[in-house]
Amino acid sequence: MEFDLFFELAVPEHGGRGESQVFAETLGELALADELGFTTAWVVEHHFMREYSHSSAPELFLAAASQRTRRLRLGHGVVVLPYNHAVRVAERAATLDVLSGGRVELGVGRGFSPKEYAAFGSDMARSREIVDESLAVIRQAFSGRPVDFQGSHYQLEGLEVLPGVVQDPHPPLWTAAVSPETFTWAAQEGLGALAGPFKPWFLVKQDLKEYRRAWREAWPEGPPPEANPRFGMTIGVLCLEDGDRARELARQPFTWYYERLLGQTRPVLEKFRESYDYYQKLGRLQPLLKRAVRLSLLEAMGMVVVGSPEECIEKLERYRAAGVDHLLMAVGAGALPTEVTLESLRTLAERVLPHFHGESS
Repeated sequence: MEFDLFFELAVPEHGGRGESQVFAETLGELALADELGFTTAWVVEHHFMREYSHSSAPELFLAAASQRTRRLRLGHGVVVLPYNHAVRVAERAATLDVLSGGRVELGVGRGFSPKEYAAFGSDMARSREIVDESLAVIRQAFSGRPVDFQGSHYQLEGLEVLPGVVQDPHPPLWTAAVSPETFTWAAQEGLGALAGPFKPWFLVKQDLKEYRRAWREAWPEGPPPEANPRFGMTIGVLCLEDGDRARELARQPFTWYYERLLGQTRPVLEKFRESYDYYQKLGRLQPLLKRAVRLSLLEAMGMVVVGSPEECIEKLERYRAAGVDHLLMAVGAGALPTEVTLESLRTLAERVLPHFHGESS
């Protein structure tokens, strides 16, 4: 299991930091993560979400990060295709791949915000169709051959998309996935799947099983070389030598982060709740749907891991045992001072990662 980092570029009012400080300190966190051996830094794309996420141009932030790091892979998690032109997505991803020396991981998705769809003039009802066409265009653009595509959304002829990507055959492709059907579609398309931070572990575990099943069914003789058979999930993490101190520091910031996250995504959970057997039988989503967010509940639902290195190792083992390939950790949930986040990164690198990478126990 690889250990990645996940950033929303939150600017909470109670944090006392402005945008410039958050951006600068987060770049410093990425530079340290590069030295410590974390695998990938993922940055979201959100719009019009004051405090919760000021990451409206993640490709620019990642370009800056590419010049401060050497090994850390750079994940766009994710570009929302219904309101980003597919050719521009390919151009920006290729530019970042060149700047980083071939370290891009490109995630795509449909988005979930009606406000964003309205602002950018896109039709949410056509989002699946737009994503399908966009993905086909991006793959053509990455091939190095002229793009020719005729669809209901895109009509393109003989476009030479520049620059070209560095990675062969192209940057790994991922998709954000929420509904069970999207995990099936991701496997059929040969895409890595990214489960977001707002779903409890008992649901994500079902998604993981469905993704693996669909993958085996779609590619019985093995996938093509450009496919990306990996599953990633996002959780909030704070790991410090003193577990009680970690819980005390995390209690208010993590509650703040997940209250705002779930405020954005509760309609999504509500929409898909009947798709899951566990929900129908046990009603285990009710606390989150009723806004009863607290740190102990988040821990019980496997959405956060907080504690000492020994406690974190024990809790993280469940994800590895289930077959999670990449754990996207929102260390400090973007709501703690950077000094605490840096301390946690060092603690994870020195005391937790070696256990999972077989260097020590």
